[in-house]
Amino acid sequence: MNVKLCALLLALLCKVAVSVSFHYHRYLELVQALNDIHNACPYITRIYSIGRSHQGRHLYVIEFTDQPGIHELLEPEFKYVANMHGNEILGRELLIQLAEFLCEEYRNGNQRIISLIQNTRIHIMPSMNPDGYEVAADQGPDANGYLTGRNNYNDVDLNRNFPDLNIVLNYNEKHGGPTDHLKLPDNWKEQVEPETLAMILWMENYNFVLSANLHGGAVVANYPFDKVKDYRNRGYRRMASYTATPDDKLFKTLAMAYSYAHGWMHHGWNCGDYFPNGITNGASWYSLSKGMQDFNYLFKNCFEITLELSCIKFPREEELEREWFGNREALITFIEQVHKGIKGMVTDENNNGIGNAVISVAGISHNIFSGEEGDYFRLLLPDTYTVTASAEGYYAKTATVVVGPDEATVLNFQLKKEKASSNSREKLPSRNLSSKNHIRKVAPRAAERRKGR
Repeated sequence: MNVKLCALLLALLCKVAVSVSFHYHRYLELVQALNDIHNACPYITRIYSIGRSHQGRHLYVIEFTDQPGIHELLEPEFKYVANMHGNEILGRELLIQLAEFLCEEYRNGNQRIISLIQNTRIHIMPSMNPDGYEVAADQGPDANGYLTGRNNYNDVDLNRNFPDLNIVLNYNEKHGGPTDHLKLPDNWKEQVEPETLAMILWMENYNFVLSANLHGGAVVANYPFDKVKDYRNRGYRRMASYTATPDDKLFKTLAMAYSYAHGWMHHGWNCGDYFPNGITNGASWYSLSKGMQDFNYLFKNCFEITLELSCIKFPREEELEREWFGNREALITFIEQVHKGIKGMVTDENNNGIGNAVISVAGISHNIFSGEEGDYFRLLLPDTYTVTASAEGYYAKTATVVVGPDEATVLNFQLKKEKASSNSREKLPSRNLSSKNHIRKVAPRAAERRKGR
């Protein structure tokens, strides 16, 4: 009798719980899995589409937060994106598992997950290239090659399809001009694929603070810049050369947060390669143009890294459970990094939020901007900083702040309007400078074809 009762209770639990299963999800199965998660956790999730692929498949996102569909002031926006290359499928399955895990642990009263969801707006996109995935899935893990399904339906590598803002950065550094929040070329929409267009519009509509895109073909956490700044052409091959961002130390720390929480990435030796601490600067590995990682950093406020998660792009289903437990803690730990540094409100004298205010940190030549309602988020390592907030028509204000290793330090700025007769107006640099330089397209190196990004 007790056995029958236990079986009945177990059956009832299975009906209301999110099923965790380690198998590959074709497009319709992925959609069903996301809906199952939403139905199990309707008050903390929302499913939305940012657009459609070349063949018309939705680019779905599942959002986790305590107020789905709403940006709450001082609550940072985070995103995970996977399956940018259709045949690199581990990330796709890991993000489905992550969504199931967040829902289930929230329901089970896991205080760490509850706190994360209550204080973060988490956006999870399991597949940026659903068309490519279907091509790769038709082949399966046994017959899949390194390129089958990699590109989108139009045979374009989506991680070589973003507007090249690195070339604008290089021009502006030499001739004067902004080095962040760079302007897109006038005809940019004509140059990109529908999946890339959807991603860029997504970045414009959400003030993302931190992000990772999940790939396969190696095991390493890769950070910007991906593109070599000054390189010499040798038979069209771009020589690898460490190319640091102004936030290089921060990016190293973010990458190591993932690699050391991962089951084996931090060991360094993986897939026949050696990366100390399991991390690498992208350009020092090999130079990559028009990638999503650099674009995030130069276009908006978002700090993005690229996670290479498996030696084999299309591992067998039997490997999924091991990979999930190897990545689970790292996936959660990396989201938690969005709460480091400083955050606050930029307001006027009537406590109205000031959008598009510039937040600059002395010694770091990369600014971030406040959101539409005046809140800002600036990722920083523990230290003491001098921070300035400025906006058109207001006097700038500077403060010193101490950043600790835990939660973000709150630093608010209240700006006074400039007097109409003032001769000491602090002008912001022009944001309209763009480059007309072009780069010749070159065939990807053999090493690039082997690796995920």
